Amino acid sequence: MYQVKAYGATAADSPIAELTIPRRDVLASDVKIDILFCGICHSDVHFARSEWDLMPPIYPCVPGHEIVGRVAEVGSDVTGFKLGDLVGVGCLVDSDGTCPSCKDGEEQFCPNSVLTYGSADNHGTAPGTLGGYSESIVVDQRFVLRVPENLELAAVAPLLCAGITTYSPLKHWKVGPGQKVGVVGLGGLGHMAVKFAHAFGAETWVFTTSPSKKDDALRLGADGVILSKDADDMAKHAGTFDFIIDCVSAQHDINAYIAMLRRDGNITLVGAPPEPLSVAAFGLLMGRKSLSGSPIGGIRETQEMLDFCGENNITADVEVIGVDGINEAYERVVNSDIKYRFSIDMSTLSAS
Repeated sequence: MYQVKAYGATAADSPIAELTIPRRDVLASDVKIDILFCGICHSDVHFARSEWDLMPPIYPCVPGHEIVGRVAEVGSDVTGFKLGDLVGVGCLVDSDGTCPSCKDGEEQFCPNSVLTYGSADNHGTAPGTLGGYSESIVVDQRFVLRVPENLELAAVAPLLCAGITTYSPLKHWKVGPGQKVGVVGLGGLGHMAVKFAHAFGAETWVFTTSPSKKDDALRLGADGVILSKDADDMAKHAGTFDFIIDCVSAQHDINAYIAMLRRDGNITLVGAPPEPLSVAAFGLLMGRKSLSGSPIGGIRETQEMLDFCGENNITADVEVIGVDGINEAYERVVNSDIKYRFSIDMSTLSAS
């Protein structure tokens, strides 16, 4: 076991501050990664501030599950990675490998999956797994991803969560040319959904409550923008969408978007409102429409997403900050004051 610098919280009401945390020694199938950049996800804020009943933190906690770095050491059984490789780690660092979901390459649904932070640490290094706001991390090779060398590294980090969270349902529902796709909400998730839907060849529209977001939506690849508070604007598009991805994490009227679907259309939730959404059954019945949800993807699909991004030069729109800016960034995330994700330059931790 060795010690590294990290940034984390010691209580729900404490600021994110410098800590020293343990990392396990490299085992036979492990990869040690020196972290270059780590994205900030809204989940990090919820976790550090103990805002999720289903995922109570054990303090001190270290968030961060959008990790990009270089391989610093490999175990004796590692064959797929070598020193200096550019790699990434997303929301998962382990699973049982034997359940039906794991065998299908859908580790995100494994009942024994281990999250990058906030899960029980199977190796006993710490009471809970500790995330990517740190100098380095040790991860089993099965959960290490290759990162294309041609992409801006700071902007790659959010792909490990925001990217795969939107890529996965678009792929699952076979979004492509000839389809009309809607993206509800233009934030960290929504801006990636626009980029992917456009890259897949779909006619892409953004639903937003903010007229000021129109120019940015078009810049990101949208074909048009619909103001969801404008009844006439919504009525023009009713019953015309094949697929809608809902990226909103606040309470909203899901039925208004179900009405936008054509027969056999689907709307998938990737945002997670804290309160249940009220769904009118007849909105689904009349048109054989469906409502579904989707989390991140599995490791195989996440690698596919990264490769696709490398081939199509797709990254997140990021604002790069140093570790001393994390607390301000958290407040700006809560206030939706970011276009569209923060990426922490982890070299500033070593310099702190």
